[in-house]
Amino acid sequence: MFGQTEEWVRTGVEWLRLFVETLGALVIAVGIAVALRGLVAHWRERRHDDFNAVRLGFARYLAMALEFQLAADILSTAIAPTWEQLGKLAAVAVIRTGLNHFLMREIREERDEKVSGS
Repeated sequence: MFGQTEEWVRTGVEWLRLFVETLGALVIAVGIAVALRGLVAHWRERRHDDFNAVRLGFARYLAMALEFQLAADILSTAIAPTWEQLGKLAAVAVIRTGLNHFLMREIREERDEKVSGS
């Protein structure tokens, strides 16, 4: 009975991981669509000089997608992880955390510039 329950839990976690990874990919897809719409609007208005607002808007979607992907990686190693899997998770977590930190810092700086420039 324990073996069967353990297998159900493993299967459930794998489905959850797949769902979370899919959510992360969908967030990226939405971010791409929003960024493309912003680029087209810039092009139509002939403002070819400053794409920071579009870039940072896209960065917000990437930051959210990174959170989903990190959650999926955590789920991947949630059940009976090997040391190799844990090492890979640690490396990915550090890289994603660093990327997220710098993205959020740029977003904050852009927001502060808008507030002080207004």
